Amino acid sequence: MIEHGIGQKLVEICQRLHSKNMLAAADGNVSYRVSDEQIYITPTGINKAFMKLSDIATINIENRILSGRPSSERLMHLEVYRQCPQARCVVHAHPPHAIAWSVAHPELKELPSDCLSEVILAVGKIPIVPYARPSTQEMGDNMTPFLPQFRVMILARHGALSWGEDPNEAYNGMERLEHSAQILQIAHTLGGLTALPQNELEALRAMRLKLGEKNL
Repeated sequence: MIEHGIGQKLVEICQRLHSKNMLAAADGNVSYRVSDEQIYITPTGINKAFMKLSDIATINIENRILSGRPSSERLMHLEVYRQCPQARCVVHAHPPHAIAWSVAHPELKELPSDCLSEVILAVGKIPIVPYARPSTQEMGDNMTPFLPQFRVMILARHGALSWGEDPNEAYNGMERLEHSAQILQIAHTLGGLTALPQNELEALRAMRLKLGEKNL
């Protein structure tokens, strides 16, 4: 039996992601670690805008299905939970502008963070994880070098992932990513990206250290 409050929060996050054009059709998945062994995760093959509480599946940390039809991309979620003891919620979506940066500029190792103060203050840096075929263990393996240091990341040519110590933090990371990627894309088309002065970047990074590790 899915705990109503947690399950409903996952449903709400999926609806928010869809309303902000970060999910289409059956794309994306959201999970919540209920305990060291039990994890709620959204179902495979269902449009998340119309997902119901009863659709949510349950798995354990060893990837054993306890109930429902869990997302085919659950291996990626499980890797986050194994590598990040603080992680309670993982959000995987397909934010268009964030993905587009990895398609148009495959040489990038991270979303440019020296242009926007809010990227540094809210998440620090946003790395771009090398491409892996969806639904494979390789997706989790490719993320491992970035965990637990980074809580928001772009998955090259595929999507993005954000994790947090609660559902709101995990969702906020995804929203921050796409909003920042869109601003950078607009700036790029208007004439190009410009960086903040080095001394300002250092001051912002120092502020981020004081703010802590959470997505803001």
